[in-house]
Amino acid sequence: MKLQFDADLEYQHQAVSSVVDLFKGQLPKQTFFTIPYYEKQSRLGELGFGIGNRLELDEEDILKNLKHVQLVNRLSQSQSLEKPMNFTVEMETGTGKTYVYIRSILELNKKYGFSKFIVVVPNIAIKEGVYKSFEITKEHFKSLYDNTIYDYFIYDSSKLDQVRSYAANDNISIMIINIDAFRKSFDEPEKESKSNLIHRVNEKLDGFKPIEIIQETNPIVIIDEPQSVDTTTKSKEAIKSLNPMCILRYSATHVEKHHMVYKLDAVDSYNEKLVKQIEVAGLETSDQHNTAYIRLISVDNKKSPIKAKVEIDVKSKGIVTRKTITVKQGDDLFEKSGNRGVYEGYMIREIYCGDLGYISFTGKSDIIEVGQVIGDADTLALKELQIRKTIEEHLDKEVILNKRGIKVLSLFFIDRVSNYRIYDEEGNRQNGIYADLFEKNYLDLIRLPKYKELRWLDDDVKSVHNGYFSVDKAKKDKQGEKIIKDTSGSTVADEDAYNLIMKDKETLLSFDSKLRFIFSHSTLREGWDNPNVFQICTLNKTEKDLKKRQEIGRGLRLCVNQNGERQFGFEINTLTVMANESYEEFAEKLQKEYEEDSGIRFGFIEPHIFADIILENVGREERASYMGESITEDMVLGQGKSETLYQFMIDKKYIDSKGKIQSELKEALDKNSLDLPSEFEDYRPEIENRCLKASQNLNIKNNAKKETIKLNKAVYLSEDFKDLWDRIKYKTTYSVNFDSEKLIEECCKGLKNLTIPKMKIVYSKSKYDIESSGIKTTETDRRTEEITEFSGNLPDIISYLQNTTNLTRKTIAEILIQSDQLNLFQRNPQKFMEEVSRIIKSTMQSMIVDGIKYTRIGDHEYYAQELFETEELTGYLEQNMIKSERSVYDHTIYQSAVEKNFANKLENHKSVELYVKLPGWFKINTPLHAYNPDWAVLINDCGTKKLYFVLETKGNIDTDQINPSESLKIGYGREHFKAINAEMNVNVTFEPVDDFNKFIEKYCGPDYL
Repeated sequence: MKLQFDADLEYQHQAVSSVVDLFKGQLPKQTFFTIPYYEKQSRLGELGFGIGNRLELDEEDILKNLKHVQLVNRLSQSQSLEKPMNFTVEMETGTGKTYVYIRSILELNKKYGFSKFIVVVPNIAIKEGVYKSFEITKEHFKSLYDNTIYDYFIYDSSKLDQVRSYAANDNISIMIINIDAFRKSFDEPEKESKSNLIHRVNEKLDGFKPIEIIQETNPIVIIDEPQSVDTTTKSKEAIKSLNPMCILRYSATHVEKHHMVYKLDAVDSYNEKLVKQIEVAGLETSDQHNTAYIRLISVDNKKSPIKAKVEIDVKSKGIVTRKTITVKQGDDLFEKSGNRGVYEGYMIREIYCGDLGYISFTGKSDIIEVGQVIGDADTLALKELQIRKTIEEHLDKEVILNKRGIKVLSLFFIDRVSNYRIYDEEGNRQNGIYADLFEKNYLDLIRLPKYKELRWLDDDVKSVHNGYFSVDKAKKDKQGEKIIKDTSGSTVADEDAYNLIMKDKETLLSFDSKLRFIFSHSTLREGWDNPNVFQICTLNKTEKDLKKRQEIGRGLRLCVNQNGERQFGFEINTLTVMANESYEEFAEKLQKEYEEDSGIRFGFIEPHIFADIILENVGREERASYMGESITEDMVLGQGKSETLYQFMIDKKYIDSKGKIQSELKEALDKNSLDLPSEFEDYRPEIENRCLKASQNLNIKNNAKKETIKLNKAVYLSEDFKDLWDRIKYKTTYSVNFDSEKLIEECCKGLKNLTIPKMKIVYSKSKYDIESSGIKTTETDRRTEEITEFSGNLPDIISYLQNTTNLTRKTIAEILIQSDQLNLFQRNPQKFMEEVSRIIKSTMQSMIVDGIKYTRIGDHEYYAQELFETEELTGYLEQNMIKSERSVYDHTIYQSAVEKNFANKLENHKSVELYVKLPGWFKINTPLHAYNPDWAVLINDCGTKKLYFVLETKGNIDTDQINPSESLKIGYGREHFKAINAEMNVNVTFEPVDDFNKFIEKYCGPDYL
């Protein structure tokens, strides 16, 4: 099996271009330096040269670029920059942030010649994952970047020749390094001689420190998971010691947000179906208070006296409820519980805060370690039920997804490793209680008749489950037993399991491997994920150090089939979380974590939320510009007007002073009575859509409400539906024809008003001081001067434009000559090439729809009606489905409030004969991506004729506001059905719709409203 990667995902392009565009105007340049030699030796003839990054832009230029990127991406605009420059990219777990920053490296090199990069990671697990990503994407990126050579390696303090090679290499060089490899010298400066080798003088490097050679390269530093890397002052000093040209920070959960340049949060990634849908199956004990229940949550010795947090059953006002309390030595749980007799004798004797914290009691033999529970008679029964339900969900999905070539994996997070695996005196591995429960329930379930096609998996139950743990034989607990701990990745007890789970993702995803159920304590919470994890079972109690978000993040990535191809759609991609608490409690806590980690404020309006709404007078060609590159501040409402509208909403009591949405706003949106100042009336649909989105909660489905959707046979077998389907079912292929002369003409029009700023040269003067910790620099002077004309060798503009536009050299040459703007090339070559490329791509995008031609593929290439019978759909009552009598299904699934509203109108309007939400497998090929329209509808017009429609529902179909790529797909949809109508002599109307009543009035007249 070999994982495949999609090079054309729009959101990833946008994330990459957001970083690359920070340096617009930079000429491709490098800096050269001599690799230092030991001063007591005379080896001048052997000196080598190093190559480093060289930044020509000044802070004013980069700040201007940054504010433009933030405007395009709907982010609050920065007002100043600090050194070193930090830029933040926030991408939800599972959306490909590692892919994005690798591609950003290659783009930064391609456009500006930057070649030295360092990826800093927090731990060994992430380091392994990052290195694996570089390995499995190398072939993909080489095909995209004309076999550009790039070298990547994991820093090893025993191989310091790697540092010299890194500095001297004239290819792209990427160092992957753990923060601990160079932080300890800052944490323990008094022990510098014995701390990180990277900070110590080394004879192999001519008597200099490795860090000094790294500093000379002026690297671009990429921090993977910064919330775990530079959380302390000393960590920040360590990062700064690398002398970074800039710092790019990638995570889903940033603690510090320095200059956000791109944001793809949990809500957007879910709405765009870029991650799996989450459903929660909640299991919890209820009214089980007949014994002394005690769970130790944490111990704390930061302040005197030492304290512990415990969960016990407390009686208050005659009602017993489970609560978390804080206790200290000498406290009596009998009193703390409201004098409940079952706690008599449980007085705290000791609170221990060592490696394994625990509490003990006076007169009792019980010792409870952190995370352990005593006295819950049903705890083990509850966990067995969790295990059984997880296996059952797993096998149900195997039956469906194996036919699609998709292997299903399940992940268990456990409270203690010894509950899954124990070792005898000879070190032989034995089952713990969870492993025994798993095997018992697995063998019981796999032999059920409904899983007969999976029976081959029951011949060796031990081959289907495994864990990633290690053994520390040196430590023993208070009872003298060996402690089995979760591995950090530095020691490995089972090399095969480690390699399969941590390194060999392709084998784990293959049907060739029987392993399907993986047990972990905490190692797999961060830096590890697998696209085919469909179930996560939390046998542990999720506390502060192991968040729900980290756990579910291991299964959010969209799944792949046996060809390594990504599979899309919630009908396939659903992550089931088997929680040890109720659905409501889990959903509430998870949403709170998203708010704390990501800054998402569910139910809040932000002051800048309306800033990037495009003005009404901006032309269509400008709107459809490639990736929004041509959007400027004079084309949008802007920050000032957005804040004006924000204040108006406060005054109207739609939101409070902090932006929290009030019931008045929800009611106004529901009744279509939102009051707006007259100057914003033209933008009402887009303003309403943004308010609706802001009012959403985290969309988590309740497994208990899951229902299988059945065919509505009366509609499905009707002649009317057969007639509708026979008109729309055909597949097409397309070709794109450009009129070269027309393209040249339109490009020249776009270039007519081209303005290119003059280049700038930055003069700076610094003072160098040599200290024991290394060379320190202090800038003493900096000023900027304009250059009228570039004096160096001009770059190959034809090759540059050929690579960025894919046009022929002849066409590019004609555009440049006929535009009569080549005189501006000498003024600022790089800026000129970027602007010309942008204008050409924008013009091409607007001409593609006019030049595209669809053709039906033969008589036998179509979507058979019988596919409705073979596809199994599920939905969630009261969450994403409504009951239906006019649809092909007995319920209609919706993905948004807009779709829900439209489905209700279709269901209840007298003119609608029947309709269907088009399944995910119904797709139209386009130059962008396969396109899945929303609805097929049959309308009986006044009882005299039948009208056939394929509709796309949007909150706003005004071309002034619709996303450019969505607008293009709608154009392709029109051309597809235009071709079908012509070839098959049918009359299907394809149309985008945002107002059902206007749609009905247009085709049936006002009498049918």
